[in-house]
Amino acid sequence: MKWKGKHIAAVLGLLSFLGVLVNVGWQTVNSLPGKATNVTTQVTKNVTTQVTTNVTTQVTTHEGSPIGHPLDTPTPGPFPDYIIREPNKCPEGKPPPFLVLLILSMAGEVEARNAIRQTWGNESLAPGLGIIRLFLMGVTEGKLGRLQQKALESESLRHHDIIQQNFLDTYYNLTLKTLMGMNWVAMHCPRASYVMKTDSDILVNTVYLIYKLLRPELKPKTNYFTGCIHRDALAIRDNRSKLYMPLEEYPSDTYPDYCSGSGYVFSGDVATEVYIASLSIRILRFEDVYVGVCLDRLGIKPTPQPGGESCGSLFNPFGLSYSSFHYSNMVTVHSFHPGQLLEYWRKMQRDGALSE
Repeated sequence: MKWKGKHIAAVLGLLSFLGVLVNVGWQTVNSLPGKATNVTTQVTKNVTTQVTTNVTTQVTTHEGSPIGHPLDTPTPGPFPDYIIREPNKCPEGKPPPFLVLLILSMAGEVEARNAIRQTWGNESLAPGLGIIRLFLMGVTEGKLGRLQQKALESESLRHHDIIQQNFLDTYYNLTLKTLMGMNWVAMHCPRASYVMKTDSDILVNTVYLIYKLLRPELKPKTNYFTGCIHRDALAIRDNRSKLYMPLEEYPSDTYPDYCSGSGYVFSGDVATEVYIASLSIRILRFEDVYVGVCLDRLGIKPTPQPGGESCGSLFNPFGLSYSSFHYSNMVTVHSFHPGQLLEYWRKMQRDGALSE
C-alpha cells in the first residue's frame, strides 16, 4: 500500500507524541516535526499493521528502558522535539537530493565540522544531483553546555547544517542521535534517493560513493542497506569492556546482522521504516547494533558491498595509511583529526582519487 507524505507525517507525528507521553509523564508537547508532502514511500506490511492497528504497542515497550546515570545507560526515547531542526533544508517543490549525509558530532567539535564542510561534506561535490549535509547533536549539561549551546546556535545560523534534540550528548545516546536523523529524513526529506550515516572522524570518498557505488544513472534502490557487515556477532557480557551489553538490556547471545556505525548507506525509504519500527523496539546502547535489530524486525538484510564481505574493501572501520590507489577505491576510512582530514583530501585531489 502506498502512503502519501501527509499520511506518513501524521502517523509519525502521532507516534512521536505518544512516545513522549510514555517517557515524560504526560507532559505537553510543544512542537512536532513539520509535514512532509508528495511522498509515495512503501511501508512494509509489518510496520503498516503496527501503525494502523496497534498504536499503543508501538510506544509502551520504551517503558522498560533502563534508567540510571546518563553515562552508563542509554536514555529512553523517542525524542520528537527539536531544538534546531532545519525544516527547509530539503525544500518542497525542488528535486529531492540524491544523498543526505547524517554526521554524528558533538558541540565542541567545531574544527572537525569545518574540515568536513571543506572536504567530503561539501554540498557542491555532485553538481546537478544534490547533497544535503547535516550534523546531528544532543545537548551538554552545565555552564559549559550553556556556552556551547550559544556558539552552536550561531554556527547553525551561518551554515544551516545542524539538527539537535533535547537528550544528553553521551556515548550511549548515539542511538538517539541516529534515530533523530532517521526521523528528520522521514519528515522533511522522504524522497531522498540515499542516506549515509557516519561520524565526524571519518573520511568519506563522496565521489566514489555517489558515482561508483550508488550510480545516479540507475533507478534508486529501495529497502537497500550496506556497509561493513558484522555477522553472528556475540553480545559481550564483560562489564569491563566498552562493548558491554547487559543481559537485562539485550537477552539474546548474538546480534542480528548489522553494519559498523563508522559508516553505512541506505535507500531513503529505509529511514521511515526504521524510525517507525524503533517505536516498538527498546532502545539499545549501541546504535549500529540497534539499527541492525530494526532491520531484522523489518526483514531487510544488509547488502554485501561489492568486492566481498571483507570490512576493509569499501567501508573500512579502521585507520589506513595514505595510498592514492586505496583511497580512490574506498568509501570510508576511520580515525581522522581535522588537520589530517584536510591534508588527505588535498592529496586525493592531487592524485586523482576523486575522479568520477
